[in-house]
Amino acid sequence: MDLRDYLRVLSRGWRLIAALTLLGAGLGVLATYSATPEYRASTTLFVSIQAGTDTSQLNQGNDFTQARVQSYAEMAASPLVTRPVVKALKLDMTPEQLARRITATAKLDTVLLRITVTDTAPRRASLISNAVAERFAEMVSGLERPTGAKVSPVKLSVTEPASAPAAPISPRPFLNLALGLLSGLALGVGCTVLRESLDTSVRTSQNLAAFLAAADGPPVLGGIVHDSRNSRQLVAARDDMHGLRAEGFRQLRTNLRFVEVDRPLKVIAVTSAIPGEGKTSVAVNLAATMAESGAKVCLVETDLRRPTASRALGLVPDAGLTTCLIGQAHVQQVLQSAGTFMVLTSGPVPPNPTELLGSEQFRTMLSTLSEEFDHIVIDTSPVLPVADTAAMAQVVDGYVLVVRAARTGRTQVVAALDALRRSGTPVLGTVLNMASVKGERKVYGYAYAYRPLRSRPNSQPFTVPQSCRRGKWKRSATMSPVGPIGEPISDHPLAGGGADSARAIGGHHDHRHGG
Repeated sequence: MDLRDYLRVLSRGWRLIAALTLLGAGLGVLATYSATPEYRASTTLFVSIQAGTDTSQLNQGNDFTQARVQSYAEMAASPLVTRPVVKALKLDMTPEQLARRITATAKLDTVLLRITVTDTAPRRASLISNAVAERFAEMVSGLERPTGAKVSPVKLSVTEPASAPAAPISPRPFLNLALGLLSGLALGVGCTVLRESLDTSVRTSQNLAAFLAAADGPPVLGGIVHDSRNSRQLVAARDDMHGLRAEGFRQLRTNLRFVEVDRPLKVIAVTSAIPGEGKTSVAVNLAATMAESGAKVCLVETDLRRPTASRALGLVPDAGLTTCLIGQAHVQQVLQSAGTFMVLTSGPVPPNPTELLGSEQFRTMLSTLSEEFDHIVIDTSPVLPVADTAAMAQVVDGYVLVVRAARTGRTQVVAALDALRRSGTPVLGTVLNMASVKGERKVYGYAYAYRPLRSRPNSQPFTVPQSCRRGKWKRSATMSPVGPIGEPISDHPLAGGGADSARAIGGHHDHRHGG
């Protein structure tokens, strides 16, 4: 992954990063206001030697003091100091608890000793610090006094007594907030990168194409974006004819024509690796898009375990495919219209779907439908859970595998492709369904920008120029001949760019096989 890939990953996980950053900041604020304030007071002691009057003796005494002062610092929190202080100040704590609040430090090459006491009350901290210093000086003098001597050669004098601190040393609001923000940000970035590294799904058509190319898989025939403005309608073109989803299915229809140039595709099975990938939606819209070009199309619902197409289209599911297979009705009697195309629903759910789909009756029924319709789109069961899809391999011209963006794993795609290849029927290609509009912006950004002017919001109605009303046609930048599905004829592959080409297309092009 390069820098752009990491930036793309972070942009996808910005919600998690923002949530954890805010959580960290909140914990920092909570720690600040829930913690008990602590105050610190310090007393400075000067260690001196009282014996000796000449220079050599003073130097020896100074070296002795510097060597001893480090040892003195270790004894500042000893029970010989804490017990008398607790008793004298009548503190509500044990000597051991007081010892944990005392720290003593001595700077190198100096005879200064600093005793620091931490407490929750500022005045009490200063009182304890001064009491500890006084008792500590007495203890050191007693320890250093020779046996039988009345005066100790070592003397500890207070040079800077402790005073009540004005502000607490903890908590520190800005420090806690900064640490919380940085910790939450680091945790959010780490979780986002970890989730991306553990995520085996594909998110864009480019990722799917690169993965299939490396795995020697079929091509990507198209990507269907998740358009929230058009997701309520199963047939995309009915709600917004030039919406992003509708254009994606038209791209799928066009690409299917170039998969098998020498062998026209009559029966196309749409399947997926696992349930919930949106194969039914792709099958229904593929049938509607093929019918949009003028072809006679029949959608056959062969998901005999969990049929959903009939209910989604508002059709009667009580009679259909299984009714014909057991001989209770002829296929012409149970076909239902979905507007521009016909639908053969699944019918009653049978106990043996795999056997029915692999039977000779199913082959004969598809042969009958092939004589009447130009294209047959089959909505199948998922490949990996059941063997229903592979059972009908001999009667279909090819499979289209639906892969749901950010959900279907790479291992599931490979397993589904292997299962379909073993059936002997080619996999025509894959379709990335419910892709993010941001991820497919390079493709569908142009599609949205190239919408016809008459379908844009707040657009002006089309008016015929005055030159046309007089019978004198003039070429206008705002007018162009339109093909069978609303595309300018000048963009059509058969168009020559002039009026003669337009007449030729209008007179001789078979709309049943048009794009």
